[in-house]
Amino acid sequence: MIYLDTHVAAWLYAGELDLFPSPVASILEAEDLVISPIVELELQYLHEVGRTSVPGADVVAALQGEIGLRRCSLPFEQVVTSALRLNWTRDPFDRLIVAAATVRRTQLITKDRVILEHYDQALWVE
Repeated sequence: MIYLDTHVAAWLYAGELDLFPSPVASILEAEDLVISPIVELELQYLHEVGRTSVPGADVVAALQGEIGLRRCSLPFEQVVTSALRLNWTRDPFDRLIVAAATVRRTQLITKDRVILEHYDQALWVE
């Protein structure tokens, strides 16, 4: 199981596979892919401000059907408790996404440099 950051889910939905380095693409093909529910909310926010053309729920539903994407089912309280300790960012989306991966003790695919610097299980191999 490996978690995906919001931009990774968006790129997968858009079919922009060329944005992934070969090692990351291989991992995406081999692992069970999971998102925090906050990823869907962030995708919706991006849609509402005009940065994407598709609502978050539609992106997630499509990825569930196409690649078997799953939503994280951790209790929200547990994720928030973990997020409270992540004081290296003020971005609530990043905090909750990383917190879910932290609770599961699993990797998170992201190109976000701040996350890569602070979460030792963040992964982006070029």
